[in-house]
Amino acid sequence: MKAAACVTLALLFLVPAAGAAPADPYAGAREEYLAAQARVRSEQPGNAVPDSVALRDYPLYPYLEAARLRRDFNIATSGEPGPRAQELEGFIVRHAGEPVARGLRRNWLQVMAESKRWARYLEVYDPDIDDNITARCDALVGRAALGPDDGLADAVTEVWMSPRSLPKACDPAFDWLRTRGRLTPQLIEERARLALADGNSGLARYLARSLPEATAAPLMQWADLLQQPAARIEELIEAPERPVEGQALLAGWTRFARQDPEGAAALYPALLSSRRMAEQQASAYALAVALGASWSRKTFALDFFDLAAQGDYDDVAHEWHVRAALWAGDWQRVAAAIAAMPPALREDPSWRYWAARADEKLGNEAAARGGYATVLPTDNWYAVLSAARLGRPYVPDLQPIGISDEGMARVSLAPGMLRARELNRVEMPGSAKSEWRYAYRKLPPEEQIQAIGLASAWGWHLEAVAAAAQRGLFNDYELLYPRPYDSQVRTAARFAGLPPELIYALIRQESLYQADAGSRAGARGLMQLMPATARRTARRWDLPIPSNAGLLDPATNVRLGAATLSSLIRLADQQIPLALAGYNAGPAAARRWLPDEPMETDVWVENIPYNETRGYVRRVSWHAVVFAWLAEKKPQNVESWLSQIRRPASDAALQSN
Repeated sequence: MKAAACVTLALLFLVPAAGAAPADPYAGAREEYLAAQARVRSEQPGNAVPDSVALRDYPLYPYLEAARLRRDFNIATSGEPGPRAQELEGFIVRHAGEPVARGLRRNWLQVMAESKRWARYLEVYDPDIDDNITARCDALVGRAALGPDDGLADAVTEVWMSPRSLPKACDPAFDWLRTRGRLTPQLIEERARLALADGNSGLARYLARSLPEATAAPLMQWADLLQQPAARIEELIEAPERPVEGQALLAGWTRFARQDPEGAAALYPALLSSRRMAEQQASAYALAVALGASWSRKTFALDFFDLAAQGDYDDVAHEWHVRAALWAGDWQRVAAAIAAMPPALREDPSWRYWAARADEKLGNEAAARGGYATVLPTDNWYAVLSAARLGRPYVPDLQPIGISDEGMARVSLAPGMLRARELNRVEMPGSAKSEWRYAYRKLPPEEQIQAIGLASAWGWHLEAVAAAAQRGLFNDYELLYPRPYDSQVRTAARFAGLPPELIYALIRQESLYQADAGSRAGARGLMQLMPATARRTARRWDLPIPSNAGLLDPATNVRLGAATLSSLIRLADQQIPLALAGYNAGPAAARRWLPDEPMETDVWVENIPYNETRGYVRRVSWHAVVFAWLAEKKPQNVESWLSQIRRPASDAALQSN
């Protein structure tokens, strides 16, 4: 009976059913909590009102404690440690690793480091929890101050050997290493070389300045080759007697070939002659030109792939060899290039699809149909294309992951899940989702499945989809392809003349349903609109000009996003893959990638040079099929996927947006 009662209580925390709202066991404590937090925000000292038993038992009581400690943090950390500092430390240790203590823990460690309380710092510091480079360096400084230094030099050296710039907190540890004669010119040179290999020429130059001139010169030359590859390579061709390290020359050449593949192709014979390269040495230089040319869709890419030894190919080279052959329409070469791939790469559904396409083009009809059939069960862009090639409608392979109301109710009683739900109720969504992720990691695998369903039921689709993907669960489409903004999407679809499933496909890909999503570039909302793009679209479609904050409103964002996509589709002469590429990478970039003559859509998409955009077009197209299937519950006709990409009627159309 007790277990059944717990499940019944837990069901209260799932999505409410229609009708009367269930009793809320935390209503009173929640009101008391909010009032107490308001007093903290008003910076009232102490606890003006004693905490009730209900408040102390409330799942978010630790957040109230943390808020009070944060309010009193300056008092607690000024001067020598006292009772308030002990209370702060006790809270941090008691809640080690939990989201509620992260900010306080980080601040407290910083205060102890600044005041050089190294013994206590090292007692509190936990590398598994405090996994940032500043905390790690402070711990090393503390060890250096306290001694003994067993293993310390090796630990500091490990941090030193980074190709990236490090925070100032690490400098005292490096000074300690230097005073012991361990930060040698050789170690400085090794780090500079790591930085150069990572393309960080600025750090390499900084490090090289402390080295003897003879040691620094080749490092500076390498940095020059990275920063001005064309000019420096031409100088080396003109001065064959000038020494240059092979790794530096290849790094500069590779960057040159990426920036200007035609220029690199023209200089290739002169480089080989000037540097007297044997065929084996020249292979890597030819491969660099081949890759640069293939990314720019230059037909001479295949000539340079021929000059490169197969032993120099990595997976990227194998893939772009096939893509270059596809762009050139050389189907014999496509088949041979796929056959030359490592087995694990060759068995990827994408290359199985292209092997079948080559068979079809070369007249091997039975082999082609058999190849397409092996791709069908993989549920992706290539599976839909395979169905279209076979003349079949497409049906996604629905595989429910086994979520139940009882299972979700059971998981909802986990302390972290209770805190997550309550944090959302008190409008702390960021903390709520941090708690959910923390609690999820603590669950056994079978319970994590139920937690995925719980997140979806709460509308936390990012957490649900990300956790399912981490476990390799993609096919529970009814769970992982929700439609939480139906009214906004349908209104926008009618307004912009688009299928609702295409709008939902973009929302899922762009923001995973997060209305407040933002990118580093400044894109905002469900459809990740740049404010300038949104304002331009609003003017063209005679809509109210949105503020930046207004773009976080789902109705506003979806309508403007749908209008933006509709405009791109119109400018692309109804070629949806081309419009999707423009939505992701910008219309001007998509225009640059257009072929001179009409080309089959799958070949064009495969040759999109930006990995992100190529994947974006494929995934959004696939999402649209799934959403359409969920809406209609019938096999999807995908004949339209066998289309061609061509230049729009006005060659400048895409650029004009």
